[in-house]
Amino acid sequence: MALINLQSFQFYSSSVRTCRSLGMLRKTLNHLSDQGRQLRSWCCGSSVFGTVLSRVRFRYVFCRNYHAELWNQPNSIVGTVQLHRDAGNSFKFHGKWMDEQKFFMELNSFNSSNEIFKFLGSLEVISDTMAAAALQKICEFEVDDSGLKNPKDILENEVFRALCFQFENESQKLSDTGLVTALQALIKLRVDPWSTLIVRLVSESQERLDKGQLTIRNLCILGESLLDLEGPGCTMLEQIVNLVQGKKLEEWTTEEIAMVYGMLQMSITEEGQYQDLLNHMNNITLTLAPQLSPKLISRILNSLVILDQTQAIPLVIRLCKYSVKHVPRFTNDELVNVLGAFLHFGHTDQFFTEALERLVPKSSFTMHPEAVSKVMQYCCRKLICSKPIFDAVADSFVYNADKCTTRQIAEYIVPFGTLNYLPPSAPSVFRKLERLLNARFTQFQPHTLLNLLHSCTLIERYPVNFLAKIFNPYFLQQLQVQTPGLDRFVLSQLTQLFLTVTLECPFYEGPKLLPKYRVKSFLIPGRSLESSVDLHLYNRVKTGLVDLLGTRMYFASHVLTPYCYTLDVEIKLDEEGFVLPATRYEEVHRRIALCIDGQKRFCSNNHSLLGKEAIKQRHLQLLGYEVVQIPFFEFETLDNSRKIVEYLHKKIFPRTYRLNW
Repeated sequence: MALINLQSFQFYSSSVRTCRSLGMLRKTLNHLSDQGRQLRSWCCGSSVFGTVLSRVRFRYVFCRNYHAELWNQPNSIVGTVQLHRDAGNSFKFHGKWMDEQKFFMELNSFNSSNEIFKFLGSLEVISDTMAAAALQKICEFEVDDSGLKNPKDILENEVFRALCFQFENESQKLSDTGLVTALQALIKLRVDPWSTLIVRLVSESQERLDKGQLTIRNLCILGESLLDLEGPGCTMLEQIVNLVQGKKLEEWTTEEIAMVYGMLQMSITEEGQYQDLLNHMNNITLTLAPQLSPKLISRILNSLVILDQTQAIPLVIRLCKYSVKHVPRFTNDELVNVLGAFLHFGHTDQFFTEALERLVPKSSFTMHPEAVSKVMQYCCRKLICSKPIFDAVADSFVYNADKCTTRQIAEYIVPFGTLNYLPPSAPSVFRKLERLLNARFTQFQPHTLLNLLHSCTLIERYPVNFLAKIFNPYFLQQLQVQTPGLDRFVLSQLTQLFLTVTLECPFYEGPKLLPKYRVKSFLIPGRSLESSVDLHLYNRVKTGLVDLLGTRMYFASHVLTPYCYTLDVEIKLDEEGFVLPATRYEEVHRRIALCIDGQKRFCSNNHSLLGKEAIKQRHLQLLGYEVVQIPFFEFETLDNSRKIVEYLHKKIFPRTYRLNW
């Protein structure tokens, strides 16, 4: 019995002492044929595969080159598949002829590669395209991001080895589709790229490429195969793209357009490469958007993201628009691609959000964790505090969190803090999170862990049991060596975490954050733990304060406190409640902090403060400030100076009678 093992993506023999040359194999076959054993039957016509009725078993030894050894063995399984050039596009199935359509229906009904092999073993004649399609289907079951799942079960299978033998020896008789599809599948299955099998298929592909007769579809399949085999530096790839450019784009099908996008996303190595072709494709696709299926919309959007087609924003918006009606029909992977496009290009769509609000509550328990985490990323990035989505995700987290990666766990939880929302199931959610952190603490990337714990404090969930590890010098060193290192934003997070513990968890007695890691201000350019004030709203409030207080000297603006927070406006009062000049530092009995909250300090879909603004106001109150919130949605309704002054008086001095100046 033959043994075929996979090591370093190459096949080698562990049970056969020597590899026989292909010439020796042919001599052996001729010798056995002379002895009356019917091993092969070669005919002329269209390429079709069929099984041999003799009880001869092929033993394959895959070395640096593809070889095969053969001998007689009683009770062996039929292992060879033969070409018949006169059988047309049909094959025998239990003594009956069946067309290709029925074959593919059968093929798509299987749930494992074993079922496919058993099905193929029961057939008498199949076409090369059928055989190649079967290999592609096996790839779907057996190949993932880590490679081939069960190499021994696949590569030692008699049917698989027989197909390999046939593809190798009859490469010139294969149809174009059968050739490129088989090559793609075999590369995915990690067949040795230097084996005679792959070399012959690539060589035959080159010959047909030189003739310039391959269709767009076959060119794309061949291009993707060569990219997997050799990478973007493949010499044949430029020839393929040139042939694609020579085709009349207006005659392409939507499927072909998606395939070309997919090939280009893997082949472009320089900015602007093939941009003329992409521009033409973008314009054509814009008109074809209503005709695209959910699968094609997802594929094209994903390609636009990878290709960073920022100049194709009209196409992105149009595809996103038509994706709304397909939300219930997207697979998990397709939904991830679509959401990725929304995030990458900064687009948002109210109808798309509403479609998610209908989908997630019904499907959160069955959706893949990556799809759920992508939904939460979308909501977090767009500042959409959606109660139906967040409640459903919180409930599903309690039951499905064990299936999540550490990154996905953080992406589930961080939006709750960012958008300042506690779901009804919050106690269960954070009990589950604490158990996960205890069990998998060391598995979290340092920055991911810091973001997660910091977000919890925004909604008053304090990770006290883990702070000793966070403030540990070893953890801080890990933060420093990992990108982006200990930049000002990371230091701000650490400082606010320490401030939170100091103000809200006085019982904490663990390690403190060393002073050298603390910042003096949370307001920094770019990413910041504070939002800068809306200047237009601030100027209107400032004018109203001057009218209310009589002069500009009685309030200060943009005041940096000793506690890292920046006040929009500060008003000082003495013990009797009189307003003091802003420059006065003695006899200050009360301090009023005005938070002039523009639209950017709230969720985009409601009037809920963001988590970073809520914690700021909470901390200012704990530090002794009287916090007065002036939200934009209240102030914008005031249409004259008299109303503005009355509004500010009621807000700042609610129990004081105001005299007219």
